[in-house]
Amino acid sequence: SNSWSVKRSNSKLTLFLHIKSMVPFNASCKGKVLFALLVVVAVPVDAFLPRSRPIQTHVLPLSAFEVNSEVEGIISFESNELESRQTTFLDDGFVFGLEGSGLERPKGKVAQVVVEGDNLETQQWQVLFVYSTFLAHAAFASGSFTEILQRNAGNVVVSLAECSALLVSSWVLADLGSGILHWSVDNYGNGRTPIMGGVIAAFQGHHSAPWTITEREFCNNVYKLCVPFGVATVGLVSLLSGPFVTFFCVCFCIMEILSQEFHKWSHMTKGECPDIVNSLQNYGLLIARQPHAQHHMAPYDGNYCIISGLWNQVLDDSGFFRRLEHIVYNMNGIESNAWKLDEELKQRTLQGKYNLSG
Repeated sequence: SNSWSVKRSNSKLTLFLHIKSMVPFNASCKGKVLFALLVVVAVPVDAFLPRSRPIQTHVLPLSAFEVNSEVEGIISFESNELESRQTTFLDDGFVFGLEGSGLERPKGKVAQVVVEGDNLETQQWQVLFVYSTFLAHAAFASGSFTEILQRNAGNVVVSLAECSALLVSSWVLADLGSGILHWSVDNYGNGRTPIMGGVIAAFQGHHSAPWTITEREFCNNVYKLCVPFGVATVGLVSLLSGPFVTFFCVCFCIMEILSQEFHKWSHMTKGECPDIVNSLQNYGLLIARQPHAQHHMAPYDGNYCIISGLWNQVLDDSGFFRRLEHIVYNMNGIESNAWKLDEELKQRTLQGKYNLSG
């Protein structure tokens, strides 16, 4: 009957989709289709129908036209499904610049918010979060300086000299730290990554519309970094170490939080920045516009440091980040986003050619 024919056709499609889902995920689309089709054709559909209906003793063969129609329909369904599937900042497949990432790179100075729920307007809780973090860090620094002063028998000059040395060393190493952090969040993880998810999504999405950062006010711009470099981190270090290490850690964490503001200034014109910022950039104390602009060239594989940029040439010329990517790949098979954007870069790295210019 006609109703039986329709039920038989629907059952075959249901069976096909069920069997296709059991094929290994990494199989190709054509492989899935061929595998499932062979099984559907070979196995009597009647065996998979509800037992309430008498089992048929014969199997109606599919004509060549029916087979071709079903295959074409299924392949068309697969193609439409793939075309409509777009990854977001919450998915592992999200890679800025790749087709299907869900991001479009607008032309000119156009702001584009990537993280769902994020916006460019400063919220009151962001202000409270940022300034309470800085107040706590100031308290830790003050307590550490007091202890250092006591250890120096009240010698202010010696204590200030030691703290100045700690401040300078923290500035130098914080630039290195900003590069390692920037490299890691650009290339690994997504919006669901614990603790760092918001930072990862913001950094990766930043490449689709770099000018967006210039529209953010201070607290709206830096609050995400108050999570990894906030009170919990400094408090733990303070419990486990002495005043010198704590003072260094406070300066280091403050630099890392402020790095996002330094980063913002590197995207602004000289006329938009205060004169003091332009001077610090000219002297190499803050990351300048031209060096950071080199990072925003696909596949975004270098110039990661965003405090002063002091370490960028050393790290890129030595192939430091390519070595790290090779180590990560050997450990768990995960490719960096830079590799996904540049197959040649991936192959050079796997061959041990880590220098960017090589």
